[in-house]
Amino acid sequence: MSTRYLFTSESVTEGHPDKVCDQISDAVLDTILTQDPKARVACECAASTGLVLVIGEITTKATIDFQELVRSVIKSIGYEGEKGGGFDANSCSILNGLNKQSPDIAPAVNSARDDESELGAGDQGMMFGFACDETPELMPMPISAAHKLAQRLTEVRKNGTLKYLRPDGKTQVTIEYEDHKPVRVDSILISTQHDPSIDKLTANEEIRQRIENDLKAYVIKPVFDLLGIKLDDKTKYLINPSGRFVIGGPHGDAGLTGRKIIVDTYGGYSRHGGGAFSGKDPTKVDRSAAYAARWVAKNIVAAGLASKCEVQIAYAIGVARPTSLHVTTFGTGKIADDEITKLISEKFDLRPQAIIAHFKLNEQPKLHGGRFFQNVAAYGHFGRPDLDLPWEKLDRVDVLKPALAKATSV
Repeated sequence: MSTRYLFTSESVTEGHPDKVCDQISDAVLDTILTQDPKARVACECAASTGLVLVIGEITTKATIDFQELVRSVIKSIGYEGEKGGGFDANSCSILNGLNKQSPDIAPAVNSARDDESELGAGDQGMMFGFACDETPELMPMPISAAHKLAQRLTEVRKNGTLKYLRPDGKTQVTIEYEDHKPVRVDSILISTQHDPSIDKLTANEEIRQRIENDLKAYVIKPVFDLLGIKLDDKTKYLINPSGRFVIGGPHGDAGLTGRKIIVDTYGGYSRHGGGAFSGKDPTKVDRSAAYAARWVAKNIVAAGLASKCEVQIAYAIGVARPTSLHVTTFGTGKIADDEITKLISEKFDLRPQAIIAHFKLNEQPKLHGGRFFQNVAAYGHFGRPDLDLPWEKLDRVDVLKPALAKATSV
């Protein structure tokens, strides 16, 4: 008996207030690690009308002009002058409330309780990684499509195709599944901030209709053509359903670092451990172990061991080795889940120091011209073919495939 259901994921543009904060936090991290790869960084940010507050704990030898750095990030997003819609990179107040990392935490991280030669995990917690065969980048279809719509929305704003668009925006895609496989696009929702001058052209409903027509032509169609997904006559479109959207960004809604953790990961398709990524150096396993879990799950799927794979890794603060490892393939595994778990334990070193070294996480900002973590602070940390991300590499497929060959030969 076949099963049909709908699943929805959302994304946001880089001008969304929470994403403004994520990008500022990761710009701080990039700048510090470029100068001081051994720095400890936990940088949080809050933004509201005319105000950006940077707080957290940082221990580093790096020298940073926080005023200039924060303003440059806001300016690059598009919040400047009249186009800022009330939030301006040049005039907003920037407050710095950063302190040093707690002396109670640093020793536990520097020398692991279970192996003094290793780094200990920067905190306790559980992290999830996921992969599936719904898209070429091995991501769930709903979040992959939502991210690409959000990226395209920003692209047509910045390249002048749709000059009246402003930085803030949200996308949402609902995919219809049959027998757990995506079969069609049920609905597409886009809310985009726009210039008030468009109000002078037409009445409110006509404004919404003009934006809908433009987004269908210049955003939606190009994205789904690229994805190779056909939109049918039953696909529903919800474009700026609230109507006029002029006041947006931090002027319209306060932003916080780490408030879009589902957008950052798998769009709700997989479980989440609760930890945010942005502003955290790689000793924080909230970030580095989540990247490692994605790497593991993606290689498992790419090796043909399963069509879906979710990996959970748990840690204790100051302890190098994970306290637990759990794998589920949702009944799609070609070998048993416990065998895959054992295989992962043998083929992947999931201690924090090994993860950092394998992905060269402390070196990546310098290798990428001072901007690496900021690049993933918007449009997702996973499944990014536009970026060269080490945790997306399929460099364990060859060592995993023999397990499949062995199982099929029995």
